[in-house]
This record gives sequence, structure tokens and C-alpha cells, in this order.
Amino acid sequence: MRAARLISLLLLLQAREVMTAAELARELEVSERTVYRDVVALSAAGVPVYADRGPAGGYRLLGGYRTRLTGMTRDEAEALFLAGLPGPAGEMGLADAVAAAELKVLAALPPSLRDAPARTGQRFHLDVPGWYHHRTAPPTWLTELAGAVWRDRVVTLRYQRGEREVTRRICPYGLVLKNGTWYLVGRVGEDVRTYRVDRVTAVEPHEETFDREPDFDLAAHWQHEAASFLRSMLRAEVTLRLSPVGLRVLRHLVDAPFGYDEAVAAASGPDGQGWSTIRLPIESVDVAYAQLLGLGPEAEVCDPPELRARLAEAAARTAALYVTDRTPPTGQDGRPAADGQR
Repeated sequence: MRAARLISLLLLLQAREVMTAAELARELEVSERTVYRDVVALSAAGVPVYADRGPAGGYRLLGGYRTRLTGMTRDEAEALFLAGLPGPAGEMGLADAVAAAELKVLAALPPSLRDAPARTGQRFHLDVPGWYHHRTAPPTWLTELAGAVWRDRVVTLRYQRGEREVTRRICPYGLVLKNGTWYLVGRVGEDVRTYRVDRVTAVEPHEETFDREPDFDLAAHWQHEAASFLRSMLRAEVTLRLSPVGLRVLRHLVDAPFGYDEAVAAASGPDGQGWSTIRLPIESVDVAYAQLLGLGPEAEVCDPPELRARLAEAAARTAALYVTDRTPPTGQDGRPAADGQR
């Protein structure tokens, strides 16, 4: 345990050059007193680590010291090749760079670990698009935008918004791949906005670079914006009584995952018939009507009245198609008659 922590401390100093005891303690999830002891242990082992005093001080390695650690475990080697799954990197124009990096890592591995890429490829595959969506070619301007993101270069892009095309000068912060669709996140003026890359019609890169906020977290920003988008869509609410079957299949039929788990947790019941009552956020009555039809007799809408009436009317029309005393017209051979024979 301590040996692994000492290696982590050494690699942190290699990567970041100068770190305070407090910063090292946070990264390693130990106390500052433990950091002091570990630094002494590294020094005793011959690692040239020393402390700079003063407000801008911290621990650093002397003279650009670099370690050549070869103690990579099998799990670490396989996880490294897992990170290079084909697909998104290739779409951004990085397939050759990923392949070259993998070859260099493979050459540095001991013989006992050189089967890591084959084992990973046999066991894991990343299929990004959702079901019923065929994989399409990557967006036309994805490679250019990825290059601008890597180099922090300002770009001017033309973007299709509805029936019109708009032009935006943007500082591209990052790219997000969501369910097979690429999105560009960037700063326009004082605002951080999101654009679908497949709606970009032209990109003009500039030599000008920009300074990104050091505390900007792309993953946290995307999570917040996605949640805000779903909240803005789900403006209404429906109250349902669900059979055990209906409760089980609801998730697969209702396209409103935001707040779904909370709604199920807050459901009342089951009642004497085994049914539960749930309040679920929805986009609109029209969308809920189309989705809840799939639950059939496994769900009863209690509210709103408009949705209950529409589903009741649909159920009555459906039942009329299946009355037991209704026999479809037949032809001379006993088969159902075609329209021209009726």
C-alpha cells in the first residue's frame, strides 16, 4: 500500500513539477503528516525531491529528474488499451495517433503483458449509437473542430439553426459524444453554449488562441446543461396507476428518464389489487398519449383529465375492432375478402 502511494507521489511531482503538501494530501487522500513522511522516504531512497519555501513554494524534483517505472500490472495495461477503443478517436482524426501511442506502449511492456491489447479487444467493444440507429459517417467538420479544441484556437463557424444559417465566433472548449451525436461546447462572448456538430456547415480556424478558465470542467458542465435541458422539456406531470407489469415496463416505453427513479421511489402502493400510483414528469399531453398507449391495460391515467379522456376514447375504439361477434367478410375460398370483393 505504501509503496504504491510513494510511486503515485513521485508521478504526481513528475507530471505537475511543483505541488504543496496540502495538494499532494488531497490527491493521495492522506494527511499532510503522511506526505511529509513519504517525502522523507523518497529522499532516503535516492530520489532528489526537495521543498521550496515561501508562498509559491512546494515540493519538486531536482534537475528535471524522471523515473523509469516498469512495474505496470496486468490490470493497468489492459485498462490502458481499453481507453483506446476504436471509434470516437478515429472520428476526430486521431486514429493514427492512437495507433502509434499503442505501439510505443506495447514496445515498453514486458513480454508477459504484450497480449493486453488482444485480450481487451476480445472482451470489450464500444457501440456508440443507440438501438435502431445505423452508424453514419462522422460530421464533416468534426476533425477541424477537434484540432481547434486541442490547440485552443478561436474559430468562426456557420451553423444551421432551423431555416436560417447563423455565424458565430467561438472559443471551442470541448467535444461531447452523446448517443452517437457529437456536440461542441464553447464560449461565445460571455456565454458558454452548445452546438450540434452535424449542423455546422463551415469552419474557419484562426491563428488567434484563447485562454480557457482553469476551473472549467467539461463533464460537470455537460451534466448540468443536460439536466437543465430535460427540466425545460418536462413541463407537465401525469398521475398513473400501474400494474406490476406496467411498473416494470414503464421505463422502456416512456421517454422521460429524468426524475424517473425519484418518481418510482416516491410511488404509493401497491394497493389491494397490487397496483401502484406514480406521478411522472412529461413533456406534453400529446407525447404522453403516444407513449402510454404502449402500456395498454397495464396503466390507468388518473390525471390530467384531458389525457385520461383521450386514452379512454382510444381504448373504446380499439375494443370495437375486436368484438367477438364480428366476423370479417370472406371470399369464395373462405379467406378474408379483399376490398374489391366486399
